[in-house]
Amino acid sequence: MNYTELKTNVQDICELTFTDDQLALFTKQAEQKIYNSVQIPALRKNVTGVMTASNTYLSVPSDFLYVYSLAIIDSSSNYIYLLNKDVNFIREAYPVAATTGVPKHYAIFNDDSFIIGPTPNSNFSTELHYGYYPESIVTASTTYLGDEFDSVLLNGTLVEAIRFMKGEPDMVAMYKEMYNKSLELLKVLG
Repeated sequence: MNYTELKTNVQDICELTFTDDQLALFTKQAEQKIYNSVQIPALRKNVTGVMTASNTYLSVPSDFLYVYSLAIIDSSSNYIYLLNKDVNFIREAYPVAATTGVPKHYAIFNDDSFIIGPTPNSNFSTELHYGYYPESIVTASTTYLGDEFDSVLLNGTLVEAIRFMKGEPDMVAMYKEMYNKSLELLKVLG
């Protein structure tokens, strides 16, 4: 299903004409809920980079959603996978940022960076495998969800539309149930 078909289906099912801005809003809200509910294997990327000596932070890609793994690559090309912890653990285990060593742990520090523990004692190549936010079907015309799992996208968009319309409770419940069923099927795939 492409975006034009999605818009037509939503308006036909709701028996109401929405503005383009409203339809875009419903669709983007549905996509956000879906991508934050299911780790879809097809929406996985990997990037390489460099962890800099004496820098306790590592930048996060701009389209980052969640981590699968983070590894450093030593001088012998061995992969050393870091353990995902929270910031409190890193701060407690490595209270002095000036203390360096071979990194063992990482945590999501903020929207832009990971914090590494201990602080790297030299430059390391890194490899990050992560889930990402794909471009919205609103601007891409079609996406993975539109091509491979359009039921969850349609039902999610309908939930947003019926909420906007202040629909009857039974209709809201019906749309939510259809969305939840299609989301469960996507979770089995993911």
